[in-house]
Amino acid sequence: MARQPENSPAVTPKVHEDKAREHMASDDGALIRELALLLDETNLTEIEIERAGLRVRVARNISVTASVPVSYQPAATAVAAATPIADVANHPGVVPSPMVGTVYWASEPGARPFVEVGSKVSAGQTLVIIEAMKTMNQIPAPRAGTVTQILVEDGTPVEYGEPLVIIE
Repeated sequence: MARQPENSPAVTPKVHEDKAREHMASDDGALIRELALLLDETNLTEIEIERAGLRVRVARNISVTASVPVSYQPAATAVAAATPIADVANHPGVVPSPMVGTVYWASEPGARPFVEVGSKVSAGQTLVIIEAMKTMNQIPAPRAGTVTQILVEDGTPVEYGEPLVIIE
């Protein structure tokens, strides 16, 4: 049996490490390709996976443009411009936005709004729709009463907790 001199480097472990790295790199590339195909098949915008200490995130940029017919005229709503927002937020009848999104006062462009100033509403009746992540969410009245102020315009973005309407 031939012995290797003590100060000469061991070649065999290095070769195995290089092959293992090459194998892992090809596996990583295959995983990324597989995830990208899965994005296309499922129409997802991103996927993240973690396996054996390796985290891979595959995402694609999608630009969405909305078109509105030229003849579209947003429904006229009375918006309280003179009342400071801080005062409105403390009003006992305020209905805050439960999410971030875009407010729509009607079910579709040109349709009659769900509520107007002076409308009598019952608990659970739809006040507005908030579009969030391409999902239309109906926002119900938390209590019965009369709509005294509409605080945001149709088609505008709102933040979580932003006052939408006052019901007295």
